[in-house]
Amino acid sequence: MNLNLREALLYKKIDEFLCQGTEAHRETLLCYELNPTQSRSIEPLKEQLLGKLLFAGQTVENSEKEQIITLPEGFYLLEQCRKEAVLNEDEWLDIAIEQQKDGLWERNKLGNLLYVRFLYEDGSFVTQVFRALV
Repeated sequence: MNLNLREALLYKKIDEFLCQGTEAHRETLLCYELNPTQSRSIEPLKEQLLGKLLFAGQTVENSEKEQIITLPEGFYLLEQCRKEAVLNEDEWLDIAIEQQKDGLWERNKLGNLLYVRFLYEDGSFVTQVFRALV
């Protein structure tokens, strides 16, 4: 689906992302660079799509004054999956690939960053995959 994110989502930068235990209940954002060639392909190679992890962050408390990272406001393609457990990288990467295929099929121009957001809501784990519409 298309999403117009009208306000940036703020996160405290973290050095390491562990998706288990109580950490899985904290809202988390990951941002990856994408391989420029694979990110424009209708049939990307899964093992080559992701570049380096640019940053990871978790929800910000108002009193915290640490380094802040954001999911910027703007227009995105959004895919979402609700499960009883947090999706692993292989699972959310499959979602990102399907999102890319659909986006390119619809002739969208997609940005070269992939945002993956994890949250716990209404008794289940939600994984959201964002790609900016350029």
